[in-house]
Amino acid sequence: MNTGKLAGGALIVLAAIQLIPYGRDHQNPPVTGEPAWDSPRTRELFFRACKDCHSNETTWPWYSSIAPASWLAQVDVSIGRKKLNVSEWGREGKNEGDEAAGEVREGKMPPWFYLPAHPEAKLDESEKEELVSGLVATFGEKKKKKAR
Repeated sequence: MNTGKLAGGALIVLAAIQLIPYGRDHQNPPVTGEPAWDSPRTRELFFRACKDCHSNETTWPWYSSIAPASWLAQVDVSIGRKKLNVSEWGREGKNEGDEAAGEVREGKMPPWFYLPAHPEAKLDESEKEELVSGLVATFGEKKKKKAR
């Protein structure tokens, strides 16, 4: 197959998927509550590394308006807000703050694919320890069940 035809086909597909509107509504919902942070430093570190997916104060980068990146960003933010949303603290339903420290400690948060485009979210070891301690103090910690 001709490289030009392949590139042309890819461009047509890329242009066509821009017509799918999912992931482009970047209206952040209102902030209705916030946890009683143990310290301003915990809040600062959380907002630096976690706010884009775990609050209603998401900063939507330019690429979040272009499919398919817009789809991925919308899914990540929707899932993140559902699991833990510090902008809707006190809402009914589960808001899993007690899992936050473990996720950071184990290196699951922030996810590896988020960091290249958001270098400000990369925490050094001392910042990570500070954040984990602050999250435990703020939310508590879910204990792992021991295997029998």
